[in-house]
Amino acid sequence: MSEALERLRRWEESGATWRVLVRTPESVEIALLSCDAGEEMDRLRTADPAVLDHVDAREHDEE
Repeated sequence: MSEALERLRRWEESGATWRVLVRTPESVEIALLSCDAGEEMDRLRTADPAVLDHVDAREHDEE
């Protein structure tokens, strides 16, 4: 598992949420939100294909 995907998965597993801010075919910028108030705590910017696949899968699950 890539470092960026590992970071995002740890964020999810801790009960926190995230939101896609910018998505291009080559990259994504994600706001990492607190689990209580949904406050932005950090951002993840990556072109990691594993993260792009994870984001795509989650967006399809929400449809």
